[in-house]
Amino acid sequence: MIPILTTARLTLRSPNPDDLEASAAMWGDPAVYAMIGGRSFAREEVWQRLLRYIGHWQTVGYGSWTVIETASGRYAGEVGLMDSRRASEPSFEGTPEAGWALAPWAHGRGFAGEAVGAMLDWADEQGIARTVCIIDAANTASVRVAARVGYRFLATARYRDALVDLYERLRPVTA
Repeated sequence: MIPILTTARLTLRSPNPDDLEASAAMWGDPAVYAMIGGRSFAREEVWQRLLRYIGHWQTVGYGSWTVIETASGRYAGEVGLMDSRRASEPSFEGTPEAGWALAPWAHGRGFAGEAVGAMLDWADEQGIARTVCIIDAANTASVRVAARVGYRFLATARYRDALVDLYERLRPVTA
């Protein structure tokens, strides 16, 4: 079962087929995809992504959430952890990869840090000791979000013939 997470302004809930149109609109907007893959995603690709999100939970016990602004019920984006098995150098296979994307209307409102923070609090509670994320060096907004929630630069990685920055977060040690 996919847990529902709540913050002061957001609800993170299970992805479902009803998210298709809002997610496709988000992944078709250059304000979103310019720094994440560099191209728009067709509705068909977004549908396949949505199915992957749903199935990920059943396969590895963690995955993605749909982010909803609680007050309005409006789709705000997606955050999650995935077992990506990317062919990157250096490799981080075996470590959950964090990712996030927000609809353009939600940019600049602190929603990313709030949603990613809730996701990582959940991961910490599950005993996930380490996560990584890949961020394009030019994506300064995501670099700030990553730093705010505890990620530190690890290395410049080669992935699909491009250089990307790899960040790492270790679960905080509690007394």
